[in-house]
Amino acid sequence: MHNIKDIRKNFEVYKKKISERNSSVDLNLLMKFDEENRDLIQKKEKKEQEKKLLSKSKEPSNFELSKKLSIDINEISRLQNEIQNKIFNILSNIPNISHQDVPIGKDERSNEMMYNRGDIRKFDFKIKSHVDIGEINNQIDFKNSSKLSGSRFVVLNSNFALLERALINFMLDTHISKFSYKEISPPLLVNENIMFGTGQLPKFEEDQFEIKLNKDEERKFLIPTAEVVLTNLVRDTIIDAKILPLRYVAATPCFRKEAGSYGKDTKGLMRQHQFYKVELVSIVDPKNCISELDRMLNCAEEILKLLEIPYQVVLLSSGDMGFSAEKTFDIEVWVPSENKYREISSCSSCGSFQARRMNAKFKSNDSTDFLGTLNGSGLAVGRLMISLIENYQNVDGSVSIPNVLKKYMNNLDKI
Repeated sequence: MHNIKDIRKNFEVYKKKISERNSSVDLNLLMKFDEENRDLIQKKEKKEQEKKLLSKSKEPSNFELSKKLSIDINEISRLQNEIQNKIFNILSNIPNISHQDVPIGKDERSNEMMYNRGDIRKFDFKIKSHVDIGEINNQIDFKNSSKLSGSRFVVLNSNFALLERALINFMLDTHISKFSYKEISPPLLVNENIMFGTGQLPKFEEDQFEIKLNKDEERKFLIPTAEVVLTNLVRDTIIDAKILPLRYVAATPCFRKEAGSYGKDTKGLMRQHQFYKVELVSIVDPKNCISELDRMLNCAEEILKLLEIPYQVVLLSSGDMGFSAEKTFDIEVWVPSENKYREISSCSSCGSFQARRMNAKFKSNDSTDFLGTLNGSGLAVGRLMISLIENYQNVDGSVSIPNVLKKYMNNLDKI
């Protein structure tokens, strides 16, 4: 979230930067409301001063005048509250502005290819998709999942269920032991303020799963990503700069309506309403955000390096980044059946954008300022399963197990 004083002071800069994010927010209207609000503040202060002077006088004739001033002050306060709500609603829907390193563009066509790693396997037999392989022994069961929950859900059986759990444990162990992330087991249900803090609300409300509660209870949502809870751990706090950085990791189910994706990736594990993800979150001094982003990217890449799965890294353009991000790298993993790379992780620096929404600060010496936050998938489990199953498939439909994963798979060589 942005400070309206900064927008007022650097209006043309913000107008340009926000237009680069493909945002339709009307900054001119925001400035109009801002001017009206400041005018009301002056009027209210003037009348409050008049009332204060009257209160010092004991003249009975001043009673009615004081009463009228009170009515005027209350009316100004009401108008001011309306204007401030309009200002807040506009500010809440303005995306973060992009970092200077980010390529400017409207969509993914302006993304910048950074590099690729790993050798793409050449198959001497017809490639099967993960769905074809999973259906051989009914280890991927969409028929029952549809019966239980509808479309975009899945039931995994036997060794494919074991593979999912193995990948989660392998990633957690790697991020904890190798990169010193602190494991967190968070709630999967959060309130409206928490969703606002990381930017899911109000702009992306249609993509969230809200839990129906009693009318007098606060709204609750299933988390779309563990980023929401991990980042909000520092909400409404002032942290000593000496303990920074804070690095968290969690493996959780994630829940998304996938609004706007009708007809996309309807078959298989690529785009589900419920999926597991291992999430990385860093809380840092804002001046260290970009270096921490490079570190986080390396941590996520390491999983694919250890599993020996080909991937590429892309720097997203200003128009393709998420709402809260100032700079984002996507990791795209090779999917043989599609003969292309598909996104498996987004690692983003958000600067102080989320911290302002969460009122999360740090103290260094005698100064206090907003924290910097970062998040990244380390990795999305379903999409990792897709790539692993397809890249390690054999002619008979079995799947070889990468060496680093065997101890998590009861030492199986293949499934």
